[in-house]
Amino acid sequence: MLETAIVVKVNEGLHARPATQFAKLAKEFSCSLQIFRGTTCADAKSAVKLMLLGVKQDDQILLRADGSDESDAVRRLLQFLSEPSAGVSLARHGAKDELPVVKAESANEDVSDVLASNADANSKAVPEPPLRGVPASEGLACGEVFVYLPEELRATRQFIEPDEVEQELARFGAAFREAIAALDQQFESIGQHDDIVEALADVAQSDEFSGAVKDRIMSGWDAAAATLQVGEELSAAFLAMDDEYLQSRADDIRGIARQVTLKLLGRDDVSLASLSRPCIVLAADLSALDFARARVANIVGLVCIKGSATSHLAIMARAHGIPAVLGLPVAEERLREAAMVAFDGVQGRVWFDPSPELQADFAARIAQDRHRHAALGVYRDVAPVTRDGRRIAIAANLGSLTEIDAALEAGAMGVGLFRTELLFMDRRTLPDENEQYDVYSQLAQAFYPRAVVIRTLDVGGDKPVPGIVFPEEDNPFLGWRGVRMCLDRPDVFKPQLRALLRAAALGNVHVMLPMVDDLDEILRVKALLADCARELSEQGTAYALPKLGIMIETPAAALTADLLAPEVDFFSIGTNDLTQYVMAVDRVNPNLAALYRTDHPAVLRAMGMVCAAAKKAGIGVAVCGEAAARPEMIPVLIGLGVDELSMSPSSILRAKKIVSEL
Repeated sequence: MLETAIVVKVNEGLHARPATQFAKLAKEFSCSLQIFRGTTCADAKSAVKLMLLGVKQDDQILLRADGSDESDAVRRLLQFLSEPSAGVSLARHGAKDELPVVKAESANEDVSDVLASNADANSKAVPEPPLRGVPASEGLACGEVFVYLPEELRATRQFIEPDEVEQELARFGAAFREAIAALDQQFESIGQHDDIVEALADVAQSDEFSGAVKDRIMSGWDAAAATLQVGEELSAAFLAMDDEYLQSRADDIRGIARQVTLKLLGRDDVSLASLSRPCIVLAADLSALDFARARVANIVGLVCIKGSATSHLAIMARAHGIPAVLGLPVAEERLREAAMVAFDGVQGRVWFDPSPELQADFAARIAQDRHRHAALGVYRDVAPVTRDGRRIAIAANLGSLTEIDAALEAGAMGVGLFRTELLFMDRRTLPDENEQYDVYSQLAQAFYPRAVVIRTLDVGGDKPVPGIVFPEEDNPFLGWRGVRMCLDRPDVFKPQLRALLRAAALGNVHVMLPMVDDLDEILRVKALLADCARELSEQGTAYALPKLGIMIETPAAALTADLLAPEVDFFSIGTNDLTQYVMAVDRVNPNLAALYRTDHPAVLRAMGMVCAAAKKAGIGVAVCGEAAARPEMIPVLIGLGVDELSMSPSSILRAKKIVSEL
């Protein structure tokens, strides 16, 4: 028997793919192999047991081998554990260890056709008075619905007779193979195949999952009941771990169990990817990542029970020009019953099963809106000037490179806010300097010579990022986030700053800091920028010092704007958070929507102070919050002294028209 202690150097430890690859390697040897982490032991040939062991990067473990080929086994396994890049061949591409939903292609269809085809079918529907939710993305929508409410699966029975065991084992085996084949097919179609499928299949085929299901069946359980129960028990084991990433593997376990159970029950799962024609999506809750994975061309509207006008879902809906009402006070059962919905994303009013007359009214109003939007096309290349001669830039708020075309088509005069957090989210590892540089440089080149303002990483406990462990906080909106977190984590912040300095060599990159409270934070960032510039210079890498600005989104920044202005090149007012903090109102709480007012005198006074401080210091001031796109707020903001308005691409043409007519 051989025992060897080693410090694990695999990036972020033995998570799904490395654990799978390690177990696969271990199975090549006949000797028994065990991994000890403290007093806890796991079979090295079981990927699931390795994951549950929770081995992290830089943990010290003990490898024990016993058998004829123990020396070769220890040598090969130690080599694996010593390589930081082991198991992350796809991580640099943002692949994530999660169970996918099999997607189906769908065709586009004009919403007016949908209305026409459904008017007769709903002629006998009993109209209801409208419900009022939170207006989250303006526009009108009327049409058939797609209800996104994944149902809780229940087995039709719990136990089976002894003579049914063989049949149930065969049913489980067939369902299991079908589910894995569907998983394999989907990843093959998106070009991220072998490693991910291997990791998930290894989890599914492990003794802890499929083995445990078979044991339950042999003891008299129905196959579906056994699959669901084992899935819950195994996922609970992952949830009990103290590592956020490994906790999230519980979703994979539940997903595998769900897919197998669906096959056993002969049912298909609900998926936004399965939309085959334009529909209004009804959901209890919808994450930004759910939306990002959907075929958005077939989403003509969104209605959700949860959410607010400043949620990430709302921001993404506005970016795509999709009307949305969130925070709707209605039971899930009412969503399930609806066949059609009409709603107004400006007023937040929603009608379930609208009458033929209301459908016709909406169809006419939607057509009018289309004509008005088409007429705005003349403003695409206009640089708006108010009647008293003030030039106001209208820029775009973007979250990814996929939104560039929409912004350019709308005539965006640059980018007023590029949110970098989506680069860091929904992936296994943090993006490195080169990956970030590629994104920032592509953005800069697309808008050259117009300025692009890139906000440094703005995440916190409410927007977790793999690779950054956030503390449990009672109120993450007031916690360790934004520039506060970045300054405490130079290992995360400096690669981003280096990438931004390199991109700034193109000539039109500006950098903006979020959640600034204090002058010292700006000075510390400047010192880090100087360090990064010195490092790049020593390496002979081209770079430039970009213009540096800050977001004004805390009362502290607004009240001390006169002290901060001399140290920066521009201000950008983030009205979403500034309103939240000035009004002491949680902006994602639909019950407080009436108090969340950017036009409140307190918020307007704060913005007025910021504009006055900027003017005195001779620097520009922009607004990049959602208020910048609101027609009634545009004259107010310009009257306060704002020089630039930045918004979702879908609002740019209208904003140019409004400014030109002031």
